[in-house]
Amino acid sequence: MALTLDEAVGQLGHRLSPKRRSAALRLRRLADPAAGPSLLEALRWEVSDIRTWETQYQLVMALGACGHRPALGLIRELAQRPFEATMVYTALGDTVVRLSTPDEAARSLRWCLEAGTPMLADGALRAVAMQRLVLDAATIDHVLDFLDPLDAHDGLRFWAAAAAAGWPGPRVTEFLRGCAAGPRADVADAAASSLQGKYRTYSPL
Repeated sequence: MALTLDEAVGQLGHRLSPKRRSAALRLRRLADPAAGPSLLEALRWEVSDIRTWETQYQLVMALGACGHRPALGLIRELAQRPFEATMVYTALGDTVVRLSTPDEAARSLRWCLEAGTPMLADGALRAVAMQRLVLDAATIDHVLDFLDPLDAHDGLRFWAAAAAAGWPGPRVTEFLRGCAAGPRADVADAAASSLQGKYRTYSPL
């Protein structure tokens, strides 16, 4: 039986990391803002142990799902720390964008792109795609300028290709056509859908 909100919050303090991780995943799925303060407290404690990166990932993602904006300061701070498990950066980039207001989202995306951490950028672009955010022209150009120098096999193009279904302009069309003709099947499939103006449904980890 699935944990209730209260049970999951209580399990965040369990001595075993897999139990804490399953609680965080449950709270991520519930996406109840009431869990935000407990998740933030749990993350502050969890990041002291480099071995529990999978639990850290789920805690960060749960904070984004719950929309707990008071966590944004810590999330940005963690994004500038060294992590051996780079997947944590993906969650941090995703959550930076999710916790930003609509007016802040483009600025937050740029911040992630400019940080020099590829997986942080990947997470931010994932959040843009998952939320189907339509960016302003200047931010779209910023994204495409960021992606242009990358090798055709680079997976960072994937989430941009998925997000671009709602982006206007000839440069976006050129980008998508290039992706659709590229060597990576996942990027090509996402771009082909976006060229038709169709968003696809994705289920990130």
